[in-house]
Amino acid sequence: MAKPGLPKLIATDLDGTLVRSDDTVSAYTHEVLDRVRAAGIRLVAATGRGPRLTRLTRNDIRNADFLVLAQGGWVIDQVDGQVLRSDRLSGRDLAGVLADLEAEIGPLSVMVEALEHDDSPLWGDFDPTWRYPVVVEQRPRAGCLTGDVIKAFARSFDRNVDDLLAAAQRIVPPHVASVTQAGLNYVEICPPGVDKGTGLAVVAQAVGVDPADVLVFGDMPNDLPMFAWAGWSRVAVRNAHPTVLAVADEVTLTNDEDGVAVYLDRLLSR
Repeated sequence: MAKPGLPKLIATDLDGTLVRSDDTVSAYTHEVLDRVRAAGIRLVAATGRGPRLTRLTRNDIRNADFLVLAQGGWVIDQVDGQVLRSDRLSGRDLAGVLADLEAEIGPLSVMVEALEHDDSPLWGDFDPTWRYPVVVEQRPRAGCLTGDVIKAFARSFDRNVDDLLAAAQRIVPPHVASVTQAGLNYVEICPPGVDKGTGLAVVAQAVGVDPADVLVFGDMPNDLPMFAWAGWSRVAVRNAHPTVLAVADEVTLTNDEDGVAVYLDRLLSR
């Protein structure tokens, strides 16, 4: 159960959690988030979206004090625009990870996120299964890995994403890269030590907030590290992945029912 009183910081995932299935955020949700900020509670977006989607992220959560992007690898202070974290994975290490995965799993469809400015393209293999509008510069893999990257997306042609994630987490040493999945049929390969928990820790240190005073919302396995890190309460939306529901302190309504806003409305009103 949630603690009495109010948290000092609230972090929420976006897609599948705050954002509805039609890729919109309701006026009701925006109004409730305005009340969160008016109550003096800091608000953080914690998302897998890379910095190339900063403008979209700011539109979906307008009053966020901080943006934790790229699964935690990129942290932006919205007040002064300062980038507090900008981790990258070397192309050489990523090439090794992909080779190790394909040696056991078979061929993968791979897209690489290397550029941080708004609306940057991804590089690699165009995949028609990708559910969001995206520009992909089709490049041979070697041409995608000549420098450091923010993260990469890999999809198996034969395994579902949960099986692929389990295999990747077994095969890839954590000191080389971190691996997660956010519900896009891809595993995401990030720099070592990068996850939403470590990204939120950067924010907490910057503002002097203890993890015990942080409330988080999420829906997918990439939210598990911040669920393990936060201590005030860990809330899953009802449409969440089974692994997230299993560790949640509380479950709210689905994203399409504005579950985050309903929970926060009740919290602020009690």
